[in-house]
Amino acid sequence: MANNLFQGTGVALITPFNPDGSVSYEQLAQVLDFTGKHVDYWVVLGTTGETATLTTAEKKQVLKFAKENNTYKRPIVFGIGGNNTHEVLETIADTDFEGVSAILSVSPYYNKPSQEGIYQHYIAIAEASPVPVILYNVPGRTMSNMTAATTLRLAQHPNIIGIKEASGNLEQCMNIARNKPADFFLTSGDDMLAVPMMTFGGCGVISVLANAYPRHFCQMVNAGLAGDYTKAGQMLLDYLDVNPLMYEESNPVGVKAAAALQGVGSEMVRMPLLPATESLKARIKAGATPLL
Repeated sequence: MANNLFQGTGVALITPFNPDGSVSYEQLAQVLDFTGKHVDYWVVLGTTGETATLTTAEKKQVLKFAKENNTYKRPIVFGIGGNNTHEVLETIADTDFEGVSAILSVSPYYNKPSQEGIYQHYIAIAEASPVPVILYNVPGRTMSNMTAATTLRLAQHPNIIGIKEASGNLEQCMNIARNKPADFFLTSGDDMLAVPMMTFGGCGVISVLANAYPRHFCQMVNAGLAGDYTKAGQMLLDYLDVNPLMYEESNPVGVKAAAALQGVGSEMVRMPLLPATESLKARIKAGATPLL
């Protein structure tokens, strides 16, 4: 089944830029190789990919490049979401889904719709999408929480196969885990909650940190999936110093700096974001020692 593809570690890929702000496909090839050796699947053009500042043409080209440079044959999840339902449907109609295993679609942001509005938005997407849909709940960005009740209601749709849960509310996640259909998956959208969520039925994580530390991070997740929560928990502690730094100057500023410190990708971001300060880079370098 499609959801079996999304066990373990997915990485929300960064999009490297050249100093002039253009997409660096040479550096993107580095990122794909660096992560592809370890992760279980790629998420192309999620929030970490700076989708909000890419043009439609750039988005198509980045997806095409990932497909063509998928040396390790990783399943590809493509980010298609927004707060204009009709525009999302138009994007789906205009997307080449060959080589795409699913879409990740964020709950509508800014508008702050009702739970019924969120439900109807996703039903429209599920009906239109030729590939399975993964829900994405991230209230810290959308300013609107998709409740467990709404998630469980959507889980009944045959083309909605799972959720990336980044509410940070473990009780809400446990409610989903307890009541979801057997073929609907729950994965963490928060790196630091990946191991706790696996203890009650989570199947892994869609990770920011795996851009910079894919080997260590995947070993941690694999230990958790094998039921060795002691090992996984101890490995999770290695991220206590570095994880907050990923978000101190906003995502993906921190993780781009962390990857660039290892010679992968570029620390360049697009405005209104700015590259990591020297202070942040120094602290990331110091905090990452257990991970390298």
